[in-house]
Amino acid sequence: MNIIGKPLNRVDAYDKVTGKAKYTPDLVSPHALHAKVLHSTIANGWVKEFDLSEAWKVEGVVDIVTCFDVPDIQFPTAGHPWSTEPKHQDIADRKLLNARVRCYADDIAAVVAETEIAAEVAVRKIKVTYEEYTPILSIEDAMKEGATVIHEEKPNNVVVHSSYEIGSFEEAIKEKGLIKVVGDYETPIVTHCHIEPANSFAYMEDGKIVVVSSTQIPHIVRRVCSQALGVGFGTIRIVKPYIGGGFGNKQDALTEPLNAYLTTRVGGRPVRLAYTREETFACTRTRHAMKFHIESYIRPDGSFAARSIEAYSNQGAYASHAHALVANSVNGFRMMYPVGAIKGEAYTVYTNMPTAGAMRAYGIPQIGFALEAHVDDIVAKTGFDSIKIRKQNMMKLGFVDPVTTITCHSTGLEECIDKGEKYLSYTKKRKEYEKQDGPIRRGVGMAIFCYKTGVYPISLETSAVRMLLNQDGSLQVQMGATEIGQGADTVFAMMAAETVGLTMDKIHMVSKQDTDVTPYDTGAYASRQSYVSGLALKKTAETFKKKLLEFAGFMLKCDPWDLDIKENYIVHTNKDERLLSVAEVALESCYSMTNSQHISAEETHHCTDNTYSFGVCFVEVEVDIPMCQVKVLDIINVHDSGTILNHQTARGQVHGGMSMGLGYGLYERHLFDPKTGRMYNDNLLDYKLMTALDTPDLHADFVETYDPTGPYGNKSLGEPPTIPVAPAIRNAVLNATGVAINAIPLHPQRLFGAFTDAGLIK
Repeated sequence: MNIIGKPLNRVDAYDKVTGKAKYTPDLVSPHALHAKVLHSTIANGWVKEFDLSEAWKVEGVVDIVTCFDVPDIQFPTAGHPWSTEPKHQDIADRKLLNARVRCYADDIAAVVAETEIAAEVAVRKIKVTYEEYTPILSIEDAMKEGATVIHEEKPNNVVVHSSYEIGSFEEAIKEKGLIKVVGDYETPIVTHCHIEPANSFAYMEDGKIVVVSSTQIPHIVRRVCSQALGVGFGTIRIVKPYIGGGFGNKQDALTEPLNAYLTTRVGGRPVRLAYTREETFACTRTRHAMKFHIESYIRPDGSFAARSIEAYSNQGAYASHAHALVANSVNGFRMMYPVGAIKGEAYTVYTNMPTAGAMRAYGIPQIGFALEAHVDDIVAKTGFDSIKIRKQNMMKLGFVDPVTTITCHSTGLEECIDKGEKYLSYTKKRKEYEKQDGPIRRGVGMAIFCYKTGVYPISLETSAVRMLLNQDGSLQVQMGATEIGQGADTVFAMMAAETVGLTMDKIHMVSKQDTDVTPYDTGAYASRQSYVSGLALKKTAETFKKKLLEFAGFMLKCDPWDLDIKENYIVHTNKDERLLSVAEVALESCYSMTNSQHISAEETHHCTDNTYSFGVCFVEVEVDIPMCQVKVLDIINVHDSGTILNHQTARGQVHGGMSMGLGYGLYERHLFDPKTGRMYNDNLLDYKLMTALDTPDLHADFVETYDPTGPYGNKSLGEPPTIPVAPAIRNAVLNATGVAINAIPLHPQRLFGAFTDAGLIK
C-alpha cells in the first residue's frame, strides 16, 4: 500500500478547524452544577478552622466541602503505569482537600452551586484560620537541619535519593594527564501552557461515577479516582473526548478525583469543575527546576576518562511524578556519552513550591541543557573541536545501558550532525565568530541528545486495540491510546490502512476514550504511542486481516493463504486482479443466511523492548550586548526517529517542540514572592511565551533509519524536538561573547549580570 511515510493530512483536521470537534466543555449538561475550589493563601502550615456562615448565605449554594469532610485517604496522582509490585507504585501523599497546607494555592475547600458566579462568590466569603510556618522555597532551605517537615513520611524533606556508579570513578581519575572541567548548571520552573485549561465534569449513572475529562491518561485516572475515593475500579468510568493539549500536565490526575467526590455529595447531579488559566498555572503541575554539579576528566586525545554528576530536583509540595524526573535526567547523563567511569547521584526534594510533574521530554531538557553546556565548556577550556569531541564520545550502535538494559538498535546521529553542520556552515562560522568585538555580535551553537522510546523496563508497557468490520467494508479502530493534538489518530489510521490493505477513507478512528468500553492503554506520554500502541495496532490488524481473508476464501472457495487485500479489494497474492471488494465480503459476513460472522479482532501487546532516538540542534544568534538581548537568526533540528510515519505531522511535531525549546532557553520562568510563595506571573500576559513575532523560521530535517523493534521501523519523536534548543542557544551566546552562562532562561537581567561580570558592559 505504501501509506506509511506519506505526508497525509490529519484525520481530525476538518472537525477541529471547523469547530465540529467536541471537547469536554462542549459536552457539559446545561443544568450542571458548578464547583469552585478554595485555595490557601499561605504556603506552609495547617488549616485550623473555617467560618462558612457567610458562604452559606449566597443564593444558589448547594454544598460546601472542607478538608475536614473528605475521606481520610492519601492517594497518588502521577500518570504512571501502576503495578501490583509496590516498588512500581507512586507515592500517595495528598488528599482530595488538604488540612496540611504545603504550597500557596493548595486545595483546602470547595463550593458547589447552581451557577459559576454563585460558587465564586461563596468561595470568597469563606474565612480561614491558619497556623502558619515560614515557606520553604529552595532545595537548600528544605535540606537544612531543623527545616520544617513538609511531609511527615519524609522527615528530611528528601523524597528519594538514588545513585549509581559505572566502573570505578576514583580509580579512573588517578590516570595521569587528565584535564578536569567542573561546572554548575541550573534550569527553571516553567509551565506547559496548553490551550485548554484543566477541566472536567462528573455525574452518576447506573451506580457509577462518570467523569468526562480533558486528560492524557483516562485508564490511569480511573484507577487514581478509585483509590482516592476508596471505591472499586469498576464503579468509576472516565470519558476523554478531544483534548486541547497537555504536554504532560494532563499526565496527572488533576480535577478528576475531587470532582468525582463532589458529584456523590449532591446525589449524582452533574458537577463541572473547570480551572481558570490562573489556577492551571498555580494549582496543576510545572516542569521541575533542577540544579546540577558536573565534573569531567578528559584525556589529551579528547576521550572521556571519568564523569560525575550531582542533581537536585525541586519537587514542590506533592510527589506527583517525583524522583522519576531527576532519575531520568541522571540516566540521560550516562546514556548520551556512555564512555569511561561514570558516577551519578540524584535528590528529589519537597519544598513549598507548586507541585512539579511531567512535562514534554521528562527531565531530559534539564540535563540536556546542563550536559551540552558542559561539553562546550570542555571545548572552551581544552580547544577540542566541538563536533569531534561529541562524535568521539557519544552513544554508538549496539550500546546496552548497564542499568536499564535499553539497547541502541539503530542510530543516525552522526548523519544528523553532518546534516545540521552543513546547513548552518557551523564549523566555518564558529571560527569566524570566535574573536569579535563591538556591541552586536554573532555566534553559532549546537547540542545533541538521545531519548528512549516508552518506559520499559522501568515501568509496565502494555496496549490493546480493537478493530471491527463495518457492513460497507470500512474499519472501526478503537484504542486506549489518546489523541491529544499530536497527530496520533492520523498515524494509527495510516498503520491500520497499511497493514490491512485498505485506503485511508475506509479507516474510522474512534477518538473518544471511554474506560467502560475502550481497550486498555496507559495513555499519551513518553513518546510511546506510535511505538508501543503501534505494535498493538499492527498485531491486531494482522489478526483482523487473517479473519477477513478466511471469510473471503470461504466465499471464493479457495485457500485464504493465496489471497491478499489491496486498496479495498481481495486479490490473489502477488497479483492485482480484483476478485471481490472488501465491502462485498463485509456485507456477506454480516448477513449471510448460512455463515454469519461478525469480523473483529482485539489484541494486546505487552512491550518488552525499548530503543533510542537521536537528534541535534544547530542555531545562529545575534547578541546585542548593551541591550542584553539574544535574537535567533537561524535554527535547524535534525532528527533520527527511525522511519518517519508521516512527514507532514512529523514536521509539525518538530516545529512545536522547537518553539517550546526557544521559550525555555530565552524567556520562560516563574516568579514567586519570596515571603509568601505566591506565584507572581500566573497568567499569559505576565508569563512570557514565544509569540509569532519572536519566533524565527523553524527548519526541520530527518535522517531515516529503520529500527527493528518498532512496528514500522519507527521510534520516538513527540518529545525530543524540545530537548536540544536551549543548550544550543546558550552555546551560541558563548561563541559570540566568550561568556558562559550556566542558567536559563537567557533573559536580559541574567545577561546584564553576566556581561557586566565579564567586563563587556562597563
